[in-house]
Formats: sequence, C-alpha cells, structure tokens
Amino acid sequence: MDENSNKAIYYPIRQFKGYIAIERGLSSNTSEAYLNDLQDFAEFLCASGINSYEDVEREDIEDYLFHCKERGFEASTMARRIVCLKVFFGYLFQDKIIPVNIMEVMDAPKIWRTLPDSLTPQEIERMLAIYPVNTQDQLSIRNRAILEIMYACGLRVSEAVNLTVASINRDDSVIRIRGKGSKERLVPIGHHAMQAVERYLTKVRPLHKKDNGTVALFLSYRGKPLDRERIWMIVQDTARLAGITKEIHPHTFRHSFATHLLENGADLRMIQEMLGHADISTTQIYTHVDSRKLLSIHKKFHPRA
Repeated sequence: MDENSNKAIYYPIRQFKGYIAIERGLSSNTSEAYLNDLQDFAEFLCASGINSYEDVEREDIEDYLFHCKERGFEASTMARRIVCLKVFFGYLFQDKIIPVNIMEVMDAPKIWRTLPDSLTPQEIERMLAIYPVNTQDQLSIRNRAILEIMYACGLRVSEAVNLTVASINRDDSVIRIRGKGSKERLVPIGHHAMQAVERYLTKVRPLHKKDNGTVALFLSYRGKPLDRERIWMIVQDTARLAGITKEIHPHTFRHSFATHLLENGADLRMIQEMLGHADISTTQIYTHVDSRKLLSIHKKFHPRA
C-alpha cells in the first residue's frame, strides 16, 4: 500500500513518532516497535477499506488483533500491540483527529478474552434453536431473523444495525450492504435466513413500527432501531441459553461464516467479496484457521502423525 495514497491513515503515524519520542520519552527500541506495530495496523485498515481513524470501530480493533493472533504472534507481542493502540488512540483523541477514543473503554485483558472465535455449525444450530421456527413470540421471531442474517451474510454488527427494509431484495434473495469506506456489496441471503427475515417483516415489524419514517430493518418492541449494544446482548444471551461457554459476540458470526465457507471448499476470492475486504490478505486469516483444522485431523487420524 502506497502511503501517499492514504495520508489520513499514514500521516498521523509520522506525527506520532515525534510525540512518543519527545512527550512520552519512550526509548528508541520501544518507539521503533510501536511504529512497526502501527505500520502493520495501517496496512490492515487500508486492506479493510477503512480510510480514516474516525471510521475505526471496536470490532475493527478486535478483527486486527484476531488477524495478529492467527499469524502466530506471541502473547508478549500481542500485549504490546494492545498497549501501542491504546497510546496511539489516546494521542489521536488528544490531537482532535478522532472525536471519541474507542480504546479508552477497551482494557487489555478484556480484549484478549473477547478475540473472535468461531462457532461450529452444530453450535450455530443450537443457538438458532432457542428461537424455534414455529414460535409465535414476537421478539423470538425478530431475534432469529437477526442471527440468521448475520450468519448467512457474514455481517459486521454495525452493518446489521444499519440495514433498512430496502436493503433486502426479496425477489433475488440478496442483501445490499453498505460496509467500510461506504462501499456497497451484494451478498446472497440463503433460503433459511430469507424465510426468517420474511417472517419478521410480515408478522412482527409492522407491529413494532410506531413511526412511518422509520426505515431501519430491526426494531425494538417500542419501535426504535436496535443499536449495536442491544444486538450484542441478544447474541450473548442466546449463547448462554444454548449452553455455549465460548466467548461469543456478534462478530463471531462473521468469522464463523467465513470459516465454514472455506472449510466447505468456497473460493477465497468469493469469500473476500462477500466479506467486503478491500484486500485478499485480510481474508487470508481464515486459511490459518483452516490449516489448524487440517493439522488436527491429520494428527488424529494418520497412523504416523
């Protein structure tokens, strides 16, 4: 990635170099390590289609750390990168480059515990079974539609929150998603998810909608658009009810979507397109996940493993 092609990402790092050397008084070795970390972070952001630090969200930080984890980084390196990002985002906020410091509420142990994991297809089914297809409960119908579409389309939680009724092409069973950098992509919904969304649109949303100007797809019982925190709670409550003890959050569905596609033979470039990654190197983290599974299978079944 040419640094001149995205000055909004790379220029603050050059400015940060002077800040940590003069104002923070860090050693030359620590300063060099931080700058190398931030160069790697910047390349990840650009590959993900993120062109400004104002657009970086909590899930992007988690995605990046998962990306580092899957490249085999040691715990000490991961810990330094988290500290580096906390210092860097503190600097960006102090210098008014970003309006909110998202790292301020992300402590290192919590980030480490919540790095995205993948669910098995069986665990996905257990979570969906919490909201049976034949239920008449309004919130259960809505919650199933949320989980179905997030898994079927590999959505970021922010993308799920921003879905509108017009995002759904019911004739072609595809969804139009506005992702990072305001880039749009079309992703197939799939039969089961489409059925769940149709049921929600016909049986529940009209009852929840209080304002004719509301275009958001997913609404609360009081007719307000759901926010990311509410979807987070839905996912975690569902995992608990399903007896799943892994650290689960909305982004887990996105990682499971990509992992399951790859495991079943999907082309990596097609997965890249559906995830909305600007660069295939970001998508390639899932090849590491798949390689671990292959190694596990080999060790288990090969007589001379």
